[in-house]
Amino acid sequence: MSLIGKNVAILAENNYQELELWYPLLRLREAGAEVVVIGTGSAETYTSKHGYPVTVDAAADEVEAADFDAVIVPGGYAPDLLRRYESVLNLVREANEQGKVVAAICHAGWVLVSAGILKGRQVTCVSAIKDDVINAGATYLDQEVVQDGNLITSRVPSDLPAFCRTIIAALED
Repeated sequence: MSLIGKNVAILAENNYQELELWYPLLRLREAGAEVVVIGTGSAETYTSKHGYPVTVDAAADEVEAADFDAVIVPGGYAPDLLRRYESVLNLVREANEQGKVVAAICHAGWVLVSAGILKGRQVTCVSAIKDDVINAGATYLDQEVVQDGNLITSRVPSDLPAFCRTIIAALED
């Protein structure tokens, strides 16, 4: 289980869900991946829902999807801010178009909706945004993790073990 040579972006903005950002970040680093935190450019450090800080390595408009093997979008209420930045949406959209792993958990489905990449896809998310992903053209499945090609989605923090296992397996292929 070695991801040496793999580059992963994790998106960040204020009000991110702590576990949904830090668990994948640390788990993927443990597996050997180079993981960078990408922000919107509105700040150098963002705070979680409970005030835990994360410092970004770059802004979304400073990187390209081609730089990464995967883009991960954590939940919390950060996705409602992330989706307001065209550079973030372009990064997610281009990663998807290039067949890179795009992974989203909980409210992060909002970013996928705004990026316009859900039509005809099978996904899961927190039940609060289920109607949003369905209205964007996706088929909603109530499962701990759903993989539809390069797209990997999960519902809530308790799904993180399955979410990360699936991301790692996809990156090992």
